[in-house]
Parts: sequence; structure tokens; C-alpha cells
Amino acid sequence: MERRGIICAGCWLVDHNNVIDHWPEQETLTNIISRELQGGGPAHNMALDLAHLAPGFPVWAAGVVGDDDAGRFLLAACDEHGINRDGLKILDGAGTSHTDVMTARATGKRTFFHHQGANALLGPEHVCLVDSRAKILHLGAPGIHARMDAPCGDDPNGWVTVLRQARAAGLKTNLEMISGSPDEIRRLATPCLAHLDTLIINDYEAGVLTGIDIVSDGITSAGAARRAAVALLVRGPLELVAIHFPGGCVAATRNGDVIAKPSLDVPLEAIVGANGAGDAFAAGLLYGVHESWPIDESLTLALCSAASALRSVSTTSSVGTVNECLALADQWGWRPPI
Repeated sequence: MERRGIICAGCWLVDHNNVIDHWPEQETLTNIISRELQGGGPAHNMALDLAHLAPGFPVWAAGVVGDDDAGRFLLAACDEHGINRDGLKILDGAGTSHTDVMTARATGKRTFFHHQGANALLGPEHVCLVDSRAKILHLGAPGIHARMDAPCGDDPNGWVTVLRQARAAGLKTNLEMISGSPDEIRRLATPCLAHLDTLIINDYEAGVLTGIDIVSDGITSAGAARRAAVALLVRGPLELVAIHFPGGCVAATRNGDVIAKPSLDVPLEAIVGANGAGDAFAAGLLYGVHESWPIDESLTLALCSAASALRSVSTTSSVGTVNECLALADQWGWRPPI
């Protein structure tokens, strides 16, 4: 059986995206300038980004939602974008997970207020891999799913269980993380490394997992990121580790390549919000990996996809097709080499 397509499993939720005029001190007021409802979460964002990048590309949803308007909103989004939602289960008596996202207009920085809802009940049994035709499982995210974060049988957590089952079923695996507390990241993600083919994370997460000081005074060291990528690569069967940050990305591969690329020189007036840019980077890179592109070309698409996501406050709505994203490099150019 020739495998094709990506299962996007784990976190499906709705984002209440708010742009505020500034981040307030406690017990003071800020104005909400704009507000919109969008889908969110690592699984949702990957699924819709892939659907935008390559309409018709096979994408499957796996996870849980509540029997409510928010859940129906996510199901409708799958239908609209041609995503197979047979694996997105409706749980009675539970509300769909949601996050209130606050983006400060002056800085573009985001703050998240999260409610687990139905995702607290997600378990390995909700990610069915039997007879799957997919090539890759994209799974995320440890730290915001109570059952999955807990021990599961002999496994340290449910994430390990799903990843182990996926590899046994012949799928390649990718894990997405969230930038939670260092102790939680290490506790939940470290055991997963032995069951991953690719790992696509940001500079903060890479620093936590490796103990390497990558970010200092808000500045990312590309050299330190290179060392972290190589250090992570040898901690499992990983074929690729990619670390992204605002200035660009670095990647290390099993065959010995270590590549650093700058991000696009996006004009300030084109930037609306950074929410979802990391997911768009991961979608572009994973699409290239799926299509067996050279790593340099895959990273180029990843960076262009991330840049396209900056044009809206939502996580996915401004991501274009592969050709549209790549055209942004010609339009905006690249930052200086890193």
C-alpha cells in the first residue's frame, strides 16, 4: 500500500482572537480593538494549513470536540476544506476546548488563556490508526490534555502510546509542543523523542529540552540553535530536527546536514499577528518532507508559509497555496544570512 497524506491528531479547539491596544497592569483596563472566532490547536492548525497549501492533499482529523456550537464550528471547517473528519469524535457532556488569545497591537506578542474542556478527556483510543493509509502522524500537544499527559499502561504518558502505535503501524511521526513550563515540557516530551521521525519546535522549547542557552535577552543565537538541533537528533530515531524563531530557522538531518536559513523580510505594515506562524512553518516543512523535497527547499516553503501567516490575527486564514507562499520570497526578499 502506498501511503499518502497526514493525520492531524490531538488538540482541536476554538480560539477567541483578540487584538488589544496594550497589555494592561493588573486591575487596569485595555481596549479590545478587534475580535474574531477561529479554530486553533496544533492538530487543527496543521490540518487547515495543509489544506490551504495544497488543496486536495489528503488530510485526516483525529481528536475530540464537545456537542456544542464550537464543536460544530470545527466540524464545519473540516468539511469546508476537504478534511476527513471521521476521526474527530463528539463527546457528550463536555464543552469544546477553547483559548482566549490576546495580541498586543504595539508588540505583536500573544498571551493565552486556555480551557481544556473536551480535550481533557482525549485518550489514545481516540486516535485510531488501524488500516490508516496516511504517511505521517502529526500529534500535539503535550501539556494541555489531562488524560494524555498522564501515565498510560506501561507508558509514561498517552503521547508515547500513540506515537509508538503509529510507528508500529508504519507511519512516520511528528510531535508538536507548546511553550509551557520547563519542567512540564521535559517531563512530557522527553519520553516521546524515542518514537519520533521528525521534531519541529521553537527556540524556547529546544532550549528547555537540551539545556542549551539559545535565547538571551530576547535574542536567539543561531549557533546555539544549531548545537541544540544536533543534540536532539541523537536522542531518538529522528531523521530531522528543525528549530524555528523569528529570525529564521536551523535544521539538522540524520545524514549530517546542518542548515540555517533566515526568515523573510516581512514589512511591518504587513504584520497583523504572529498567532499560528509556528504552525504554518511546521505545515510547510512537513509538506515538503511528505513530498520528499530536498531539506533546503522544504525549509524555504516553511519560512514562506510562516510569513504568510503573519498577515492575519487568526492561526490559518492568511496561509496561501504553496506557489502563493513561495511568491512572497520574491515580493519581500530575505533577511541577512544567520
